[in-house]
Amino acid sequence: MRRLWVRWALLIAFVAALGTAFVNLGEWQLDRLHQRRDRNVSTIGNEQRPVQPWEQVFTRQITDADQWQRVSATGTFDADHQLVVRYRSSGDTTGYEVVTPLRTATGTVLVDRGIIPVSTGSQIPGTAPAPPAGQVTVVGHVRRDEEGRGSARTPVNGSIRLIDSAAIAKTLPYPVADGYVGLLTVDPAQTGGFQPVELPEISDGPHFWYAVQWFMFTGIGALGVFVFIRGDLRERRTGERKPAGKGRGGNTPGRTGRGPGPGAPDGRERTELTKSGA
Repeated sequence: MRRLWVRWALLIAFVAALGTAFVNLGEWQLDRLHQRRDRNVSTIGNEQRPVQPWEQVFTRQITDADQWQRVSATGTFDADHQLVVRYRSSGDTTGYEVVTPLRTATGTVLVDRGIIPVSTGSQIPGTAPAPPAGQVTVVGHVRRDEEGRGSARTPVNGSIRLIDSAAIAKTLPYPVADGYVGLLTVDPAQTGGFQPVELPEISDGPHFWYAVQWFMFTGIGALGVFVFIRGDLRERRTGERKPAGKGRGGNTPGRTGRGPGPGAPDGRERTELTKSGA
């Protein structure tokens, strides 16, 4: 029985450790669900606000709470310092984006002019379509700097992987505002097959069901311990019921149930007694 207790204790400890990890993962998914819902509310609210002049918003470091507001800006594009942003996706579209500084009377802000679709297997060009010349007016979403490896945020040979205004500013002869504008419209219109970057999906995503799965794994583990211990107990009880030898009333080896008892003469002795007249 002691060996069973040791085995059960080890099993319970193992399942408890896994269960703790699974519960933590489930709670993490629920936390992500809450964050996503908060982001959805912020996105919808900001996108529905009236268009504001860009210099009224880009007065500080842009955060998630600022994203997807619509702003307008009037100025001229600096085509000599635009960058190709590689390996991008928006909805079902994959391709590359183009970031071009827009110089205005109150400062310079980076503008993501949109995504250009590229078919699978096609090479991303090293140069981007030129922006409209002369004075333009743009309307777009407020976007915060993207985060990632330093190498992905550093411009190399006119291209970059992630949009980071601070890293891009190091390659420019003038300062730029923190964050950037995701272009929706530009007047006069641009050419080159650009498509606006879509808003993030407004949904709960898969987080709730991921959480349910982790909690189910915890329950399955606990049920498995119960079934395992129950099986050990059943096997032990079955072993205790098995007889050590044959049942009562069993015949002793070498004897039959109807044979002569101890001391009775055998067949040859009875014959000799008969002959002698005894």
